[in-house]
Amino acid sequence: MNKRPIGELVLSESQIKEGVQKVAKRLNDTFDDAVVITVVPGGILFTADLVRQLNFNVSMDYISCPHTPGATSNESEIIFHDNIGITGRNVLIIDDAIESGGTMKRLVQFLSNEFKPKSLSIVTLFVKPGRVEIPFEQYYAYEMTNDDLLIGYGLPWDHKYRNIPFISKLIK
Repeated sequence: MNKRPIGELVLSESQIKEGVQKVAKRLNDTFDDAVVITVVPGGILFTADLVRQLNFNVSMDYISCPHTPGATSNESEIIFHDNIGITGRNVLIIDDAIESGGTMKRLVQFLSNEFKPKSLSIVTLFVKPGRVEIPFEQYYAYEMTNDDLLIGYGLPWDHKYRNIPFISKLIK
C-alpha cells in the first residue's frame, strides 16, 4: 500500500489564495516595475499564482540551488543565467517559504554581490520561526508558529508531493 505522508492541515487552499492576495497587494502598493526571479522548483506554484495578481511591469527569470528539505546547511551550486539583466533593477526573489533560511540567504547575497540590483526583496507565502536573519526586505503572508516539516504547494518530501494544492504537516 502506498500511503501518502499527509498529516494535519496547516494552510488550506483558501488560506493560500488569501495569502497570495495579501502579498500581491503589498507588492502592488510598493513596485511599478520588477524582475521576478523564481527559486525553482519550489517557488513555481506560488510565483504562478502571485504574478497573475501583480499590476505592475514584471519580467521573469529563475534561479536554482538544490537542497534537501529540512536540511539546515546547503552548499549546492547556485545556478543563475541572468537572462534578463538585473543590474540596477528592482528584483523580487520568490520561493514557497523560508524554512531555515540558509539557502535564501545564500541566494540573495549572491544576487546582490554579483549583479548589483537597485533593490532586492524576498517574497514567500510563509516563514518559519527558526529561520536565520536575512538582511533584505521580506514580503510574506504567514508566520508559522513552529518549524514542523511541511509538504504541498511546492514543498516536497522525497522529491514528491509538491503538487498537493494545500500545505500539511509531514507524517514520516
